[in-house]
Amino acid sequence: MINRLQHKYALSRQGAVDMVKASVSVTVTNIVFMMSAGILYTLIKDLLDDNLNKERIPFYVIGSIVILVLVAITNFVQYNATFFTTYRESGVRRTAIAEKLRKLPLSYFGKKNIADLTTNIMGDCAMIETASSHWIPELIGAVASVGLVGISMFFFFDWRMVLASFWVIPVAFTIVITCSGAEKRATRKNQAVKLEMADGIQECLESIRDLRANNAQDRYMEELDGKIKKVEKFALFTELKMAVYVNSASIVLKLGIGTTAIAGGILFASGEIDLLTFFMFLMLVSRLYDPMQITLQNFAAIIATGIQCERLDEVLSHPIQGGSEQLNNHGYDIVFDHVGFKYSDDTDVLTDVSFTARQGEVTALIGPSGGGKTTISRLAARFWDVNSGKITLGGEDISKIDPETLLSKYSIVFQDVTLFNNSVMENIRIGKSDATDEEVMEAARLANCEEFVNLLPEKFDTNIGENGSELSGGERQRISIARAFLKDAPVILLDEATASLDAENESAIQEALSRLIKNKTVLIIAHRMRTIANANKIVVLKDGVVAEQGSPKELSGYDSIYSRMTKQQLIAQNWSM
Repeated sequence: MINRLQHKYALSRQGAVDMVKASVSVTVTNIVFMMSAGILYTLIKDLLDDNLNKERIPFYVIGSIVILVLVAITNFVQYNATFFTTYRESGVRRTAIAEKLRKLPLSYFGKKNIADLTTNIMGDCAMIETASSHWIPELIGAVASVGLVGISMFFFFDWRMVLASFWVIPVAFTIVITCSGAEKRATRKNQAVKLEMADGIQECLESIRDLRANNAQDRYMEELDGKIKKVEKFALFTELKMAVYVNSASIVLKLGIGTTAIAGGILFASGEIDLLTFFMFLMLVSRLYDPMQITLQNFAAIIATGIQCERLDEVLSHPIQGGSEQLNNHGYDIVFDHVGFKYSDDTDVLTDVSFTARQGEVTALIGPSGGGKTTISRLAARFWDVNSGKITLGGEDISKIDPETLLSKYSIVFQDVTLFNNSVMENIRIGKSDATDEEVMEAARLANCEEFVNLLPEKFDTNIGENGSELSGGERQRISIARAFLKDAPVILLDEATASLDAENESAIQEALSRLIKNKTVLIIAHRMRTIANANKIVVLKDGVVAEQGSPKELSGYDSIYSRMTKQQLIAQNWSM
């Protein structure tokens, strides 16, 4: 049962145990509240039978005090079991999701978008938190306590009155259960249009500059407005569909008052039950059906919450990239041995790729766009796992190494730089969290950052805005390169690292790189031939295969793809209007 609860409601094992405890505590609390009705029943019976005397009075006084104490204790236990444990589990769940996302392969993120993942961590967790603290324990507690009361009354009172009072409850729940499939489909569709709207809003905020530059903001806002109205439409449709079933169940529930009154009147008139029993059942149904109506609404909400639970469980149950946390490599040569790779659409990206990037050398990947250069750099860092062949680092298969352990040996500079809303100093320090200010400044000097940093208002302490919005593209790129210098890892992956730099800064970075690569493995992706003119080895990729490989001198000696690309870029550089 614990395992089932874990997967059904995306809980930790302790969270599932706490949910069981919460449900039990709610059940006990409800039963304790009903004990007061038992005291009242016996008191009225004694009054009617004229049995109330001095010997019975202490029983009612002590009984009332005991019930009050039990109510206080059970309420305290219930509050702790349902709310405090739920809030703790909510924190555990969010942390577990963050930890899980940290260990998932990047192929997973290729299928997701930021809005979807944000909804997972924030919206879905919040919804399940509400369900765990308010709906699920209350539902289980209500059903269990009502069931126990019904069974006890069946044995101690007239069974016909019990049937007349309780028959509506299973019927009402059955009505709500029959809508579960339709409700889940509607909720899933509602969730999809909400994510579509969130994507549209996020895209608008990220691309507002381009929209304005192309006078496209009005057209885009019309499309976004359509997405927002679509969310409103599906929300109303989902609520209406739920209301039809829940209100139908509530109407059936109210019929119980009528059947109790009719059955009780007939039995009382025939002398088969006394007036006190008739009155007690009327009081019971008047007190029972209103809470049960709220329980039905909670039940419908729990059914809808199943979609959020499925989404979270999909993240938490997704297989992670594992491996040994102990490296047994000999050196840092990267070897691609007959590697084949395809993305989720089953289109071959790489086919039988073999080459070696040796330690102490610069290996450059070039070729037409879409040839697989960036994919190779991602595979080398185990962002994805290969479909065939293998990749080794110093002779050790990287698919057997824990990704975080592997990446501790890599410094990576991406083509798309990611910076944080913090100072220049802290953005560079990401490369090595325990680096001193002097080490950060030295890395900045090697990356040729001092030139622009010294012009900033507070120099290294200047806040550069969200994703470095206060800096130019070249300045952002150099901060990213400074991180790689600071980390000082034995393997360096550069994906168009100098793409945003002018010729002067590119030359400065290349000089710094020449100092950095001593005894290190450098894999660089470049489109500009002058960037890799001094590389030790060129690997030319075309249509996912290694078309050529060798030194620049070797590849320049005949009519190769490399020599043709070099000539074409010389022609482009000399072009003028």
